[in-house]
Amino acid sequence: MTGLSAETIAKLKTTNSATLSTLLLKRGLRNTAIRGVRPLRTDLEPMVGPALTVRYIPAREDIDGSEYSSSPDNFQRKAIDTIEAGHVLVLDCRSIPEIAGIGAVLMRRLIFRQVAGVVLDGGVRDSMDIAELGLPTFCTGAAAPANLVAHHASDMNQPIACGGVAVYPDDIMFGDAEAVIVIPRKWADEIADEAVAMDRQEEFLKLEIESGKPTVGVYPPNAETQERYKAWLASRA
Repeated sequence: MTGLSAETIAKLKTTNSATLSTLLLKRGLRNTAIRGVRPLRTDLEPMVGPALTVRYIPAREDIDGSEYSSSPDNFQRKAIDTIEAGHVLVLDCRSIPEIAGIGAVLMRRLIFRQVAGVVLDGGVRDSMDIAELGLPTFCTGAAAPANLVAHHASDMNQPIACGGVAVYPDDIMFGDAEAVIVIPRKWADEIADEAVAMDRQEEFLKLEIESGKPTVGVYPPNAETQERYKAWLASRA
């Protein structure tokens, strides 16, 4: 069930974080937008892909020296060297903005692996370089201090917290200029369909408001508005 169809990915890329958060709210999920992260670039198409997770715990000086960076036990490097194409690397940085969770050299490895993007509730170093690479990256901002100053990658592909939101392996990560939304994989296909329908209806409702109609009866739409919407859809068929 891990993989997303090209059709579902295409549908999700036409929608936005506001629509998706509303559809998840209708299913009872209130805590789905990762807090404190912003995209390094807002001109890229939405990021969509299953999560591969890495957890950082506080670094300890007798373990996290320069040799640890090349250690086979370094789960950050394991994740970066094994992540599948189309996935999103999600790093639990414990919401520490002043330390980098990743830098430009490792981001180039992720581009080679053809990942869909990177999300971390911490900083990135070489932020301008990373921005120029064009890989969707959502973080708390720029941070020069290296990962090993504060972080030890303790495991991968386990449930983590990122920006106060639970992220499970293979959850679908959606990121646009406004937010990063976590979608349980089991709902991704049906939510993609519902998002297309919801965005189409909201296009009509915006026209209704712009024409001078009051919000009551239009947003949310009552029976009369629904009938006008059906006629509007028919006229576009």
